[in-house]
Formats: sequence, structure tokens, C-alpha cells
Amino acid sequence: MIRPNYDLSPFIAVPGSEDTCVQGWDSIAHRLQQAIARRRGSRCVLVVECYPGVDERHVQQELTARLRPAFVAAAHEALLRPERIDALAAPFLGGSDPVFGFIGGLQLPDFFDAAALDRIRERLQAVKEGLVLLAGCGARLIDPGDVLVYADLARWEAQLRFRRHETGNLGVENRSAPASLKYKRAFFVDWRVADRWKRPLISQWDFVLDTNNPREPKLADGEAVRRGLRHAVTRPFRVVPFFDPAPWGGQWMKERFGLDRNEKNYGWCFDCVPEENSLRLELGGVRMELPSLDVVFEHPRALLGEAVHARFGDEFPIRFDLLDTMGGGNLSFQVHPLTEYIQRHFGMHYTQDESYYILDAGAEASVYLGLKNNADSAVMLRELAAAQAGTAPFDADRHANRWPARKHDHFLIPAGTVHCSGADTMVLEISATPYIFTFKLWDWARLGLDGKPRPVHLEHGAANIDWERTTDWTRRQLINTVTPLSHGDGWREERTGLHEREFIETRRHWFTQTVPHDTGGGVNVMNLVEGAEAIVESPDRAFEPLVVHYAETFIVPAAVGPYTIRPHGPAAGTPCATMKAFVRA
Repeated sequence: MIRPNYDLSPFIAVPGSEDTCVQGWDSIAHRLQQAIARRRGSRCVLVVECYPGVDERHVQQELTARLRPAFVAAAHEALLRPERIDALAAPFLGGSDPVFGFIGGLQLPDFFDAAALDRIRERLQAVKEGLVLLAGCGARLIDPGDVLVYADLARWEAQLRFRRHETGNLGVENRSAPASLKYKRAFFVDWRVADRWKRPLISQWDFVLDTNNPREPKLADGEAVRRGLRHAVTRPFRVVPFFDPAPWGGQWMKERFGLDRNEKNYGWCFDCVPEENSLRLELGGVRMELPSLDVVFEHPRALLGEAVHARFGDEFPIRFDLLDTMGGGNLSFQVHPLTEYIQRHFGMHYTQDESYYILDAGAEASVYLGLKNNADSAVMLRELAAAQAGTAPFDADRHANRWPARKHDHFLIPAGTVHCSGADTMVLEISATPYIFTFKLWDWARLGLDGKPRPVHLEHGAANIDWERTTDWTRRQLINTVTPLSHGDGWREERTGLHEREFIETRRHWFTQTVPHDTGGGVNVMNLVEGAEAIVESPDRAFEPLVVHYAETFIVPAAVGPYTIRPHGPAAGTPCATMKAFVRA
């Protein structure tokens, strides 16, 4: 048995943050009462602005019971009627498509009835003294307030609430709808709208409310949170990983990471997807959880670097995740959209180029990648259509290359290339961030975890397959394109990709001694792919050292500049390796 050392709960300790965060509704109310008492005047307006998915009614009830306001109003009272909100969102939801929609430009005020907002304001103005409590998503539309609390929520927790049917989408009562449809609507509409509203508010937060765990609510001073976000971009850090089962999921992570053995499998580990992951800040000994997007929004230049920020804005362009099929099955046979296609059909700026780095592999491990030299497009599409109709299984081996996969192999997958990881592989997926744009061509005649067929998008897929990416081209361009670059005392560096059509560059370092690194003015994303433990340090002690363990992903902000990595703890003196990704100049 291998002793697990993967850190499931990383956090950033924020210096000078004593007594800036409290836990429990009684302590939260007391801290707010202190802030209210400091306001001059006979009336104080407390605004609790909420991210979609926060249980607004519960927050309002808990605060009302303890603060006893003279007037209470909920933002949802001023929303448009649900049917009007449905009509507003419809153009961005892709009709009956269960997965894909279009990124639009809706703003939060679009969801509200201006006359209804005015009626609440009139009632509010009649209150001449005492506390006014305004709560909910859009509460600040009613009044800017004297004290602003922002109740934030990680997207992963929002997804879990969708699955448990605890919440629905913004402005509609659809909590009983399938979780997948609620997720689609949130991805293309709700979260985009809420993030546009949130960005300018971050600098104005008086307090931040964390209800990711409803049983342990936490309230932090807004300035302490902002100080934590500033601190994050001065040092390497990890976001909080989350794990999910999959129809093809395996058993490797369960053993290596010490996960719940009662779960059937774990197929996914999202360990660097800032749109979905959370970030933990330790404020005076209390750990609160925020969406990791908050640091991207607040400090994009320090985090990403000038050139990357100029190209991508406040979007984090690199994604690392883990795919476990050890003891499981093949991923779906799939293809990702070409750049012009994703722009035209889905409103995304760039596409889902990616690669598979093999962390571990069984004796029969393989990766499907590229078409065979004799592949016939008409025949293949006809057979895929027949398979989808249930006439006959699709024979992927007849049309696509199936390559043996070994530990530390690197398979490059520019958009338009048919591919999938086979069973008995442990994959570190390194890719661009648009992460739901997978066109499944064939799913091996299996059902999803919900007992229903998983969505297959043959029409989208057929429009994006590059039929010239055949055996010889794939072997030459996409498999282990390793180039030695440099070396030093106890280390060597190799370029392993990605393909020239992909904007991400990857470098592998093998080392038994200290390796010098430099962000070069751009964000680095790294994973320890060999060795039990390593330590990331500053040559001039500009940041606290970060200890990382096997298979952990970590982010090195552009502002860090020079840093070093060396074997540590049980790995001291033994060979280690890291994979580093950054945006190619």
C-alpha cells in the first residue's frame, strides 16, 4: 500500500489577519452589529448581495432573527416574472441541446422589473430610523447601502446544490429540473451575469460571507479578504481540488489520494480549473472558502502577467485536471471544436486544445489519437450514426489509431483531432480552459451515472474533425515530441509540446537537486509528476516555501519571477519531475 500524501485541503495563510474572520450566525450578527453601530445617522442600510446558488432566504432569516431590522426586503421580490426571465435567457441556451448554449452579454439589471425596484425604494425611504436589511442576488440594485456584505459561493458547491435539488437558476423556480440543464443555464447565463456584477463590487466589500458549508457560515472583513487575494499573487499556491465519479471512472485516485472508499469510482479531479475550483484563505486561524476566480478578477495582471492579460483579459487560460480510468473504461471517443467554430457557435474566444500526460499506466493502457491512414470519412460518419441509432456498435479501432500508453508519455491533442484515453490510464490533462466543449462521437454504448444515455453530438463533431490527421502525421506531430533544452547540476529540461496550433508550451524538468525557474512575466502552472514531495522556494525569500506532493497541481503567479524547486522530505535525493505549462509568446 502507498501512503497517501496528496493534500486535499490546501489553503493560503494570510499574515496579519487576526480577528478578521468569525464563524457561526451569532458571531456573524455580533460583528455586523459592531459595524452598524459605527455608522452615523439614525438609519443604516445593510445590503447582503448574493451570488447565484446562495440560499438567500436562509441568510435573510438568520440575520433577521438576530439583527431585528426595522425593514426587510428581498431582491427576488423585484425580479421579472419567471416566464419573462426564461424568454430573456432562451437565446443563449441552445434550444433543446442538453449541453451547449451561447455566451451572451446579459447584465444583472436585465433580470429586474424597474417599477418593482422603485416600489421597494419608496417603502425603504419611508423608514427614517433603525436597520434596513436588503438581501439577495441584486440587492444592491435597490440601494447602494451603508454596509455591503457579499455572500459568495464556489461554483462546485453550486453544482452539488443543483444535484441535490436545493436550488434552481437565477430568477426561476426550477430546482426540480435535471442538474445538467441547470448547470448549462448557469454556465452560459447565470454565472456570466453574476460575475459581471461581482467584479466592480470586490473593491467595495465591507464583509464577505462564506456559506459553502451552510452549517459553518463565516464572515470575514472585506479588506482582509482583499489582502488575502493580494497575498495569493505574490507566491505559489494551490486551489482546492474536487473529485467526481464518472461512467468510465477508475480506482487509482481512491488509493493514491486517500479518498472515500465507499464511492464506486472517481473519474475526475479538477485541481486547477479556476472557473470551478475554490480558494481557501486562512484568516486568523479560520479558513474561509471563495471562488478562485476572485483572485483572477481582482489581480489579473499580477497573476497572469502583462502579455497574458492583454491576450485573455481576466480569464485564466490554462487548465490542469486528472482523468482516472485505472480499473475503469475508455473515455468517450471525441473531438473538440476548431477555433472559428467555437467562436461562431458558442461565443467563446478560444478553443479547447489539450494534451494527455500519462501519470501512470497499466500493462494494456492505450490512447486513441488521430485517424488511420485509410480512414474513409463517409464510412466512419455513417457507422457513427448507426451506432448512435443503436443499430451496431462503432468499431473505433477500424478508423482511429490506438497507441500504447506508458508512464510519462505525452500525447498532444490540438482541436479537430479525434481522441480518447483508454482504460487503465491515469492522465494529467493539460489544456486550454474552455472545458465543456467536448463533442462525443461514440460512448461505447454505456449509460451515464444517472442511468440515461450521455449526450452525443455527431453533427458538431463531424463539422470539426480534421480528416488529414492520420497515422503518420499523428506519430510525427503529436506523440512524445520531446526536445532536450538545457541542463545543470542535478537537473535537465525538456520541451514536450504542445503542438504549434496550441498556445500552451510545456516543459518537463527531471531533477535530483535544486532547479532554477522563472515565470518570465507569465503565469506558470505545474504538477509534480514524479517523486513523493518537492519544495518550491524563493531565492531571496520573497515568499514562504510551498511543499507539493506527487500529482498535485500548483500555480506560480507571473509576479513571482524567479523561484526554485528541489526534492524534499521522502523524495530528497531521489529523482523527481515536474510538468510546467505557460502561454507561449
